[in-house]
Amino acid sequence: MEKIKKFLKDETQGWEKWEVFWLVFANLVILGVSLYMGDTVIGIIASLTGTSCVILCGKGKISTYLFGTINVLLYAIVAFQAKYYGDVMLNLLYYFPTNILGWFVWKNHMDDNNEVDKRRMTAKQNILVITASIAGILGYAYVLKLLNGNLPIVDSMSTVLSVVAQILMIKRFTEQWLIWILVDVVSVIMWFAAFFNGGESVAVFLMWVVYLINAVIMFVKWYKDSKNTVQITVKERQ
Repeated sequence: MEKIKKFLKDETQGWEKWEVFWLVFANLVILGVSLYMGDTVIGIIASLTGTSCVILCGKGKISTYLFGTINVLLYAIVAFQAKYYGDVMLNLLYYFPTNILGWFVWKNHMDDNNEVDKRRMTAKQNILVITASIAGILGYAYVLKLLNGNLPIVDSMSTVLSVVAQILMIKRFTEQWLIWILVDVVSVIMWFAAFFNGGESVAVFLMWVVYLINAVIMFVKWYKDSKNTVQITVKERQ
């Protein structure tokens, strides 16, 4: 019981007013619109846990992985119904185990405010990530086309870039948010198409819209925080 109390205290520590507002506002908007549109229970819960997950990630709180685990399991069901098989495999075979891995990695890199330490990539690392991403997108799009999946090139971009972004997230790199922005743009297009073609999960579509807005906000936050970390490191070396 004491460990649970400490965990809850750590996760609620250090929040600014705008961060709390964004967390509450984003979830209330998705919940309200989804209920009004008559969305499914699975779609709503998947969207709420997903929204909480990305905002907690932006805040650097380790509980992001708890919400993320629930989200990936439910989201896989919704994606399967929409025939986005790339997303199904991504969530079950990749996100689920990496959520567990991410928990243990972040646990060893928390600062005094119980937020994860943030850092940046080198120029060499950026080139490597871009090259690998392009190769992965082209190769996986071919596989999805053989499976007769919907929008194979778009689905491939969403899947491959998500894999890359998750790796950068676990390794605490600020650049993850730039890739998440690309993933979110592609995913918004995918789920808008699914909704326009008769899909019922408006909650998932709204979730990706919130993801996109959140990625832009959190890139700015992580960039500032990682800059401060770099400055402190330089001073310590001096």
